[in-house]
Amino acid sequence: MVASQLRARGIHDERVLAAMERVPRHEFVAERFHDRAYEDHPIPIAEGQTISQPYIVAFMLESLTLEPNSKVLEVGTGSGYQTALLAELSGYVTSIERIPGLAQEAQSTLPRLGYGNVNIIVGDGSQGLPDAAPYDAIIVAAAAPRVPPALFEQLAENGRMVIPVGLPDAQELQLVRKLNGRPMIQRLEGCRFVPLIGAQGYAG
Repeated sequence: MVASQLRARGIHDERVLAAMERVPRHEFVAERFHDRAYEDHPIPIAEGQTISQPYIVAFMLESLTLEPNSKVLEVGTGSGYQTALLAELSGYVTSIERIPGLAQEAQSTLPRLGYGNVNIIVGDGSQGLPDAAPYDAIIVAAAAPRVPPALFEQLAENGRMVIPVGLPDAQELQLVRKLNGRPMIQRLEGCRFVPLIGAQGYAG
């Protein structure tokens, strides 16, 4: 996976590549999908959600340029796979999941695999978690119609956010930097994510 799907397609951040090698992706999908866990496509998980294809996950992580002491907010825990990668790459991860069943599953899987620098919250990820802000990096694993103002507000100065923005059936990944309190937006590439449901996302 790392050699053919990531390095060969232009992922160069060695910390990201090493983390992708260490985290056992098959542990975050149902047993019937274990033989497909490292293939180059999304995989269904519970509650109609998906675990994104490895390349997209790596691309988003590389875009964040995380440091070992970074404080990260993840919106959309899902299975916890990306959460584990964030835990490998940063100092502390706060992850918000809208669906209680997914949050509970991730809360079971992550400690079992040795990840203790993670706090999973059930709530509306589109509004972030202001009590723990500011964050050095924010990563959003669901598509919003626009960058949620609450998330940008919780981003530290010089912080970075990666988020899919657009219509429910087609979006673009955007890298949002906070410079002098203002958003600097770089459009990265096309993508397709499940919608971000919440007060500053799409209606449920």
